[in-house]
Amino acid sequence: MILLTHPTGNQFVKSALRGLKDREALIAFHTAVASFPGSMLHRIGQINAFKEINRREFDTDLKNLTYTSPSMEVGRLVAGRFKWNSLIAHEHGRFSVDNVFQHIDRISAKMLIDKKLTGLKAVYSYEDGALYTFKQALKSNLVRLYDLPIGYWRAMRQLLGAEREFRPDWAITLKGFKDSEAKLQRKDEELRLAQHIFVASSFTKKTLELYPGALAPIHVIPYAFPEIAIGKTYSPASRGKLRLLFVGGLSQRKGIANVLEAVESLGNHVELTIVGRKAVEGCIPLEAGLRKHRWIPTLPHQSILELMREHDVLLFPSLFEGFGLVITEAMSQGTPVITTDRTAGPDLIVHNENGWLVEAGSTEGLKTQIEALLSKPELIKSNGLAAMETAKKRPWAKYGTELAQKIKEVIEKN
Repeated sequence: MILLTHPTGNQFVKSALRGLKDREALIAFHTAVASFPGSMLHRIGQINAFKEINRREFDTDLKNLTYTSPSMEVGRLVAGRFKWNSLIAHEHGRFSVDNVFQHIDRISAKMLIDKKLTGLKAVYSYEDGALYTFKQALKSNLVRLYDLPIGYWRAMRQLLGAEREFRPDWAITLKGFKDSEAKLQRKDEELRLAQHIFVASSFTKKTLELYPGALAPIHVIPYAFPEIAIGKTYSPASRGKLRLLFVGGLSQRKGIANVLEAVESLGNHVELTIVGRKAVEGCIPLEAGLRKHRWIPTLPHQSILELMREHDVLLFPSLFEGFGLVITEAMSQGTPVITTDRTAGPDLIVHNENGWLVEAGSTEGLKTQIEALLSKPELIKSNGLAAMETAKKRPWAKYGTELAQKIKEVIEKN
């Protein structure tokens, strides 16, 4: 019934595949690199130098449905490993992420002509990798399903453009303004061709209000939570400093300036750990802030979950986020989250029941919420336990099931 295309295959793609396969709705999956348990590629991935392959591992029963086109993605990985930065430069590098997406997109379009995919009724493709596939799908009378994982670009430029003017010292970290006019036009053309649009948060849906034209129906299906933690302990209210954690790219898109400012004003009442790579070198206020706190540039995913369990609260005051998987990761570990209305927070969190929502871009709002927890630290445990209960109700299998059900429903209607 469906051909799903994506160059890398992250967690939400894998869950979508699982949901479609379990409902006998998946005809084919096209990606760049795919490893399967027991395969030669899987064994190579056990070698430390090639551990990136492990992130491209899929369930064994998908093997016969999977088509791979590895050349561009392998080039990107090799160029990145040897720091051949000109080859992976934004848009223009031979092996840039943009070119990898378009490579898979072009071959997916060709598959619609060359491959005999019996029973194919629809294609499901993701932002920046759907244009050629959709054009051919239109000619082939196939339903065109579009996944937008992050907010619409015009809304991003409007909201973060204001932030650039307000915080010129942080403007260098806001990298979303580098997209060429050609790339932005491709994004709009993908949206124009889509017959149904799938997003993971109400905020992402709202950003599409700035699209200059009529849009297909938009379906909000939030992502999900990892397996909940066992053995989370909460410190007594009298313990002392509040242990705060930030996880994410060190860009003001994620609200890192607000985190640093809020914590600065709270002095010895809190301690902050920051996990994330710099978006760019040379941001003076960021460099100054990192010197004052514990900074870990990168950690394996499992270690991040362990670190979440060790902290009292996750701070994620993002200014523009399609979802924010760190929110669900922290909640699954029993660590409540302070986040904003420009993430999936409003879809997952009831304020002061299983976490807290503050105004995006407001240092004062973030500080006030932290101060409330300093004055009533018992709220951390009650909200943390409630966050885990929320996580129990929405495992990744539920996301896959809901997505597959909605896809089958819209295909039948078409």
